[in-house]
Amino acid sequence: MSESAVPDLSELLTDSPSNWGKWGPDDEVGSLNYLGPEQVLAAAGLIRSGKVFTLQRLIGDPKGDPVWPGRTPAERTQILDESSWDGDEAPQFPGGLHYADDKINAFLQGSTQYDALGHVWYGGHLWNGYDARSTVGGLDVASIEPIAQRGVVGRAVLLDMARFRGKKTLESAETFTHEDLLACAASQGVELRKRDILLIRTNFLQLFHDLGEKFYEGFCEPGLVYSPELVQWFADMEVPNLVTDTIANEVTTDPHNGVALVLHNALMRNLGIAFTEITDLEALADDCAEDGVYEFFYAAAPLKVAKGSGSPVNPLAIK
Repeated sequence: MSESAVPDLSELLTDSPSNWGKWGPDDEVGSLNYLGPEQVLAAAGLIRSGKVFTLQRLIGDPKGDPVWPGRTPAERTQILDESSWDGDEAPQFPGGLHYADDKINAFLQGSTQYDALGHVWYGGHLWNGYDARSTVGGLDVASIEPIAQRGVVGRAVLLDMARFRGKKTLESAETFTHEDLLACAASQGVELRKRDILLIRTNFLQLFHDLGEKFYEGFCEPGLVYSPELVQWFADMEVPNLVTDTIANEVTTDPHNGVALVLHNALMRNLGIAFTEITDLEALADDCAEDGVYEFFYAAAPLKVAKGSGSPVNPLAIK
Protein backbone atom coordinates (compact mmCIF):
# COMPACT_ATOMS: atom_id res chain seq x y z
CA MET A 1 0.00 0.00 0.00
CA SER A 2 1.44 3.36 -1.01
CA GLU A 3 2.00 5.95 1.70
CA SER A 4 -0.38 8.32 -0.07
CA ALA A 5 -3.14 5.72 0.15
CA VAL A 6 -2.86 5.37 3.93
CA PRO A 7 -5.78 7.22 5.55
CA ASP A 8 -5.34 9.71 8.36
CA LEU A 9 -6.67 8.53 11.71
CA SER A 10 -9.08 11.48 11.77
CA GLU A 11 -10.56 10.16 8.56
CA LEU A 12 -10.47 6.48 9.44
CA LEU A 13 -12.11 6.96 12.86
CA THR A 14 -14.57 9.73 11.93
CA ASP A 15 -17.62 7.73 13.01
CA SER A 16 -15.91 5.63 15.68
CA PRO A 17 -17.74 5.46 19.03
CA SER A 18 -16.47 7.72 21.79
CA ASN A 19 -16.84 7.88 25.57
CA TRP A 20 -15.65 11.48 25.82
CA GLY A 21 -17.67 13.31 28.44
CA LYS A 22 -19.41 10.15 29.67
CA TRP A 23 -17.86 10.50 33.12
CA GLY A 24 -17.60 14.27 33.08
CA PRO A 25 -15.25 16.81 31.51
CA ASP A 26 -12.44 16.18 34.00
CA ASP A 27 -12.26 12.38 33.78
CA GLU A 28 -8.79 10.85 33.43
CA VAL A 29 -9.40 7.10 33.91
CA GLY A 30 -11.98 6.41 31.21
CA SER A 31 -13.48 2.94 31.02
CA LEU A 32 -11.95 1.95 34.33
CA ASN A 33 -15.02 3.74 35.71
CA TYR A 34 -16.89 0.57 34.75
CA LEU A 35 -15.08 -1.21 37.61
CA GLY A 36 -16.86 -0.24 40.82
CA PRO A 37 -17.44 -1.96 44.17
CA GLU A 38 -19.98 -4.33 42.59
CA GLN A 39 -17.42 -5.62 40.12
CA VAL A 40 -14.74 -5.94 42.79
CA LEU A 41 -16.98 -7.99 45.08
CA ALA A 42 -18.13 -10.22 42.25
CA ALA A 43 -14.52 -10.83 41.20
CA ALA A 44 -13.55 -11.72 44.77
CA GLY A 45 -16.06 -14.56 44.57
CA LEU A 46 -13.95 -16.18 41.84
CA ILE A 47 -11.13 -16.93 44.28
CA ARG A 48 -11.48 -20.65 45.02
CA SER A 49 -8.05 -22.30 45.10
CA GLY A 50 -5.97 -19.37 46.35
CA LYS A 51 -3.43 -19.78 43.53
CA VAL A 52 -1.61 -16.52 42.78
CA PHE A 53 0.04 -15.67 39.47
CA THR A 54 2.20 -12.58 38.99
CA LEU A 55 2.13 -11.32 35.41
CA GLN A 56 5.14 -9.00 35.20
CA ARG A 57 8.07 -9.95 33.03
CA LEU A 58 11.42 -9.87 34.78
CA ILE A 59 13.27 -6.56 34.40
CA GLY A 60 16.88 -7.27 33.55
CA ASP A 61 16.20 -10.79 32.33
CA PRO A 62 19.53 -12.45 31.42
CA LYS A 63 17.84 -13.54 28.17
CA GLY A 64 16.99 -9.93 27.35
CA ASP A 65 14.02 -7.58 27.78
CA PRO A 66 11.67 -7.10 24.80
CA VAL A 67 10.88 -3.43 24.18
CA TRP A 68 9.28 -1.32 21.47
CA PRO A 69 11.74 -0.56 18.65
CA GLY A 70 13.64 2.61 19.50
CA ARG A 71 13.43 2.05 23.23
CA THR A 72 16.28 0.51 25.17
CA PRO A 73 15.96 -2.13 27.88
CA ALA A 74 16.27 -1.14 31.52
CA GLU A 75 19.77 -0.78 32.90
CA ARG A 76 20.39 -1.67 36.53
CA THR A 77 23.55 -0.27 38.10
CA GLN A 78 25.04 -1.55 41.33
CA ILE A 79 26.00 1.38 43.57
CA LEU A 80 27.06 -0.38 46.78
CA ASP A 81 27.92 -3.99 47.63
CA GLU A 82 30.35 -5.75 49.94
CA SER A 83 33.30 -4.70 47.78
CA SER A 84 32.44 -1.08 48.57
CA TRP A 85 33.81 -1.64 52.06
CA ASP A 86 37.19 -2.81 50.79
CA GLY A 87 38.45 0.79 50.96
CA ASP A 88 38.30 3.59 53.51
CA GLU A 89 35.74 5.73 51.63
CA ALA A 90 32.71 3.54 52.30
CA PRO A 91 29.94 4.90 54.55
CA GLN A 92 30.27 3.91 58.16
CA PHE A 93 27.40 3.06 60.51
CA PRO A 94 27.49 2.40 64.24
CA GLY A 95 27.59 -1.34 64.77
CA GLY A 96 29.23 -2.15 61.43
CA LEU A 97 26.23 -2.30 59.07
CA HIS A 98 26.99 -2.98 55.41
CA TYR A 99 24.35 -2.93 52.67
CA ALA A 100 23.67 -3.19 48.94
CA ASP A 101 22.24 -0.34 46.87
CA ASP A 102 21.44 -0.01 43.18
CA LYS A 103 19.48 2.11 40.74
CA ILE A 104 17.63 1.60 37.47
CA ASN A 105 17.50 3.67 34.28
CA ALA A 106 14.49 2.64 32.23
CA PHE A 107 11.72 3.71 29.94
CA LEU A 108 8.52 3.80 31.98
CA GLN A 109 7.03 1.66 29.22
CA GLY A 110 10.05 -0.58 28.86
CA SER A 111 8.64 -3.55 30.77
CA THR A 112 5.24 -4.91 31.78
CA GLN A 113 3.29 -1.67 31.99
CA TYR A 114 0.10 0.34 31.86
CA ASP A 115 -0.34 3.10 29.32
CA ALA A 116 -1.72 6.40 30.52
CA LEU A 117 -4.84 7.42 28.59
CA GLY A 118 -2.91 10.42 27.30
CA HIS A 119 -0.17 8.23 25.85
CA VAL A 120 -1.44 8.42 22.25
CA TRP A 121 -3.57 10.83 20.25
CA TYR A 122 -4.40 12.26 16.86
CA GLY A 123 -6.02 15.44 15.64
CA GLY A 124 -4.52 17.50 18.46
CA HIS A 125 -6.64 15.94 21.24
CA LEU A 126 -6.13 13.21 23.85
CA TRP A 127 -8.66 11.13 25.70
CA ASN A 128 -11.78 13.07 26.74
CA GLY A 129 -10.92 15.95 24.40
CA TYR A 130 -7.90 17.25 26.31
CA ASP A 131 -5.55 19.42 24.25
CA ALA A 132 -2.47 17.55 23.06
CA ARG A 133 -0.35 20.55 24.10
CA SER A 134 -1.02 19.43 27.67
CA THR A 135 1.62 16.72 27.10
CA VAL A 136 4.49 19.19 26.62
CA GLY A 137 7.07 18.52 29.33
CA GLY A 138 4.88 15.80 30.86
CA LEU A 139 1.21 14.87 30.88
CA ASP A 140 -0.70 17.51 32.82
CA VAL A 141 -3.90 15.47 32.36
CA ALA A 142 -4.69 11.84 31.54
CA SER A 143 -1.32 10.75 32.93
CA ILE A 144 -0.69 7.40 34.60
CA GLU A 145 -1.15 8.89 38.07
CA PRO A 146 -4.99 8.81 38.17
CA ILE A 147 -4.99 5.16 37.13
CA ALA A 148 -2.35 4.39 39.73
CA GLN A 149 -4.33 6.21 42.42
CA ARG A 150 -7.51 4.16 41.82
CA GLY A 151 -6.03 0.75 40.94
CA VAL A 152 -7.64 -1.85 38.70
CA VAL A 153 -9.66 -4.74 40.15
CA GLY A 154 -12.27 -6.94 38.52
CA ARG A 155 -13.23 -10.20 36.85
CA ALA A 156 -10.72 -11.17 34.18
CA VAL A 157 -10.81 -13.80 31.46
CA LEU A 158 -7.80 -15.30 29.72
CA LEU A 159 -8.25 -15.82 25.99
CA ASP A 160 -5.48 -18.17 24.91
CA MET A 161 -5.34 -17.41 21.20
CA ALA A 162 -2.12 -19.37 20.70
CA ARG A 163 -3.59 -22.60 22.07
CA PHE A 164 -6.90 -21.91 20.34
CA ARG A 165 -5.09 -21.84 17.00
CA GLY A 166 -2.95 -24.83 17.89
CA LYS A 167 0.32 -22.90 17.84
CA LYS A 168 3.24 -22.46 20.19
CA THR A 169 3.24 -18.77 19.26
CA LEU A 170 1.22 -16.64 16.91
CA GLU A 171 3.14 -15.43 13.88
CA SER A 172 4.34 -11.97 12.94
CA ALA A 173 1.43 -9.86 11.60
CA GLU A 174 -1.12 -12.59 12.39
CA THR A 175 -4.47 -11.01 13.18
CA PHE A 176 -7.68 -11.87 14.99
CA THR A 177 -11.01 -10.16 15.57
CA HIS A 178 -13.58 -9.88 18.35
CA GLU A 179 -15.38 -12.80 16.71
CA ASP A 180 -12.22 -14.85 17.16
CA LEU A 181 -12.17 -13.84 20.83
CA LEU A 182 -15.73 -15.08 21.21
CA ALA A 183 -14.89 -18.35 19.47
CA CYS A 184 -11.84 -18.79 21.69
CA ALA A 185 -13.93 -18.17 24.82
CA ALA A 186 -16.53 -20.70 23.65
CA SER A 187 -13.83 -23.32 23.05
CA GLN A 188 -12.52 -22.72 26.57
CA GLY A 189 -15.99 -22.97 28.08
CA VAL A 190 -15.91 -19.49 29.56
CA GLU A 191 -18.48 -16.72 29.15
CA LEU A 192 -17.43 -13.21 28.25
CA ARG A 193 -19.46 -10.67 30.22
CA LYS A 194 -19.78 -6.92 30.22
CA ARG A 195 -17.01 -5.13 32.11
CA ASP A 196 -14.62 -8.08 31.96
CA ILE A 197 -10.89 -7.40 31.89
CA LEU A 198 -9.60 -9.23 28.83
CA LEU A 199 -6.22 -10.99 28.85
CA ILE A 200 -5.04 -12.24 25.46
CA ARG A 201 -2.15 -14.69 25.07
CA THR A 202 -0.16 -14.94 21.85
CA ASN A 203 3.22 -16.07 23.28
CA PHE A 204 4.75 -13.99 20.48
CA LEU A 205 7.51 -12.63 22.70
CA GLN A 206 8.94 -16.12 22.96
CA LEU A 207 10.30 -15.38 19.49
CA PHE A 208 12.30 -12.50 21.00
CA HIS A 209 14.27 -15.07 22.96
CA ASP A 210 14.42 -17.55 20.08
CA LEU A 211 15.44 -15.12 17.33
CA GLY A 212 17.52 -12.48 19.08
CA GLU A 213 18.03 -9.31 17.00
CA LYS A 214 16.24 -10.90 14.04
CA PHE A 215 13.05 -10.50 16.07
CA TYR A 216 12.92 -6.83 15.06
CA GLU A 217 13.42 -7.39 11.33
CA GLY A 218 10.19 -6.33 9.57
CA PHE A 219 8.69 -5.81 13.02
CA CYS A 220 4.93 -6.38 13.05
CA GLU A 221 3.36 -8.05 16.06
CA PRO A 222 0.27 -10.24 15.89
CA GLY A 223 -2.91 -9.01 17.52
CA LEU A 224 -6.36 -7.59 17.23
CA VAL A 225 -7.09 -5.86 13.95
CA TYR A 226 -9.29 -2.81 13.49
CA SER A 227 -12.81 -2.89 12.17
CA PRO A 228 -15.78 -0.66 13.04
CA GLU A 229 -17.56 -3.79 14.30
CA LEU A 230 -14.71 -4.67 16.65
CA VAL A 231 -14.60 -1.18 18.14
CA GLN A 232 -18.38 -1.20 18.62
CA TRP A 233 -18.14 -4.60 20.33
CA PHE A 234 -15.56 -3.25 22.80
CA ALA A 235 -17.83 -0.26 23.43
CA ASP A 236 -20.94 -2.42 23.92
CA MET A 237 -19.09 -4.84 26.22
CA GLU A 238 -17.85 -1.89 28.30
CA VAL A 239 -14.37 -3.40 28.41
CA PRO A 240 -12.34 -1.52 31.02
CA ASN A 241 -8.88 -2.98 30.41
CA LEU A 242 -7.16 -4.83 27.56
CA VAL A 243 -4.15 -6.88 28.67
CA THR A 244 -1.84 -8.73 26.29
CA ASP A 245 1.56 -10.38 26.20
CA THR A 246 2.73 -8.32 23.22
CA ILE A 247 4.53 -4.99 23.22
CA ALA A 248 1.66 -3.01 21.72
CA ASN A 249 -1.58 -4.99 22.25
CA GLU A 250 -2.57 -5.04 18.56
CA VAL A 251 -1.22 -5.82 15.13
CA THR A 252 1.48 -3.19 14.65
CA THR A 253 0.51 -2.08 11.16
CA ASP A 254 -3.04 -2.72 10.00
CA PRO A 255 -2.90 -4.95 6.88
CA HIS A 256 -6.14 -3.47 5.53
CA ASN A 257 -5.30 0.24 5.63
CA GLY A 258 -1.58 0.56 6.44
CA VAL A 259 -2.17 2.64 9.59
CA ALA A 260 -0.04 1.99 12.67
CA LEU A 261 -1.64 1.24 16.03
CA VAL A 262 -5.23 2.03 15.07
CA LEU A 263 -6.69 0.45 18.19
CA HIS A 264 -4.52 2.50 20.52
CA ASN A 265 -6.58 5.40 19.23
CA ALA A 266 -9.98 3.78 18.65
CA LEU A 267 -10.00 1.97 22.01
CA MET A 268 -7.72 3.98 24.31
CA ARG A 269 -7.97 7.53 23.01
CA ASN A 270 -11.67 7.39 22.07
CA LEU A 271 -13.20 4.84 24.48
CA GLY A 272 -10.79 5.28 27.38
CA ILE A 273 -9.88 1.59 27.61
CA ALA A 274 -6.74 1.04 29.68
CA PHE A 275 -3.96 -0.86 27.90
CA THR A 276 -1.59 -3.23 29.69
CA GLU A 277 1.31 -4.60 27.68
CA ILE A 278 4.25 -7.04 27.78
CA THR A 279 2.65 -9.28 30.40
CA ASP A 280 3.88 -12.78 31.16
CA LEU A 281 0.87 -15.06 30.79
CA GLU A 282 2.67 -18.39 30.47
CA ALA A 283 2.28 -19.86 33.97
CA LEU A 284 -1.31 -18.64 34.15
CA ALA A 285 -2.12 -20.09 30.72
CA ASP A 286 -0.63 -23.46 31.62
CA ASP A 287 -2.71 -23.57 34.79
CA CYS A 288 -5.90 -22.57 32.96
CA ALA A 289 -5.30 -25.29 30.37
CA GLU A 290 -4.80 -27.80 33.18
CA ASP A 291 -7.83 -26.99 35.33
CA GLY A 292 -10.12 -25.56 32.64
CA VAL A 293 -10.78 -22.38 34.64
CA TYR A 294 -10.21 -19.26 32.55
CA GLU A 295 -11.87 -16.65 34.79
CA PHE A 296 -10.24 -15.19 37.89
CA PHE A 297 -9.75 -12.20 40.16
CA TYR A 298 -7.42 -9.59 38.67
CA ALA A 299 -5.72 -6.73 40.50
CA ALA A 300 -3.13 -4.23 39.36
CA ALA A 301 -1.77 -0.85 40.38
CA PRO A 302 0.89 0.86 38.28
CA LEU A 303 3.42 3.08 40.03
CA LYS A 304 2.28 6.59 40.92
CA VAL A 305 4.38 8.66 38.54
CA ALA A 306 3.47 12.33 38.29
CA LYS A 307 2.87 13.38 34.66
CA GLY A 308 3.98 9.95 33.42
CA SER A 309 2.79 8.51 30.12
CA GLY A 310 2.98 4.99 31.53
CA SER A 311 4.32 2.93 34.40
CA PRO A 312 5.70 -0.51 35.20
CA VAL A 313 3.27 -2.87 36.92
CA ASN A 314 3.15 -6.39 38.35
CA PRO A 315 -0.48 -7.50 37.93
CA LEU A 316 -1.96 -10.32 40.00
CA ALA A 317 -4.27 -13.06 38.79
CA ILE A 318 -5.80 -15.05 41.66
CA LYS A 319 -7.84 -18.22 41.12
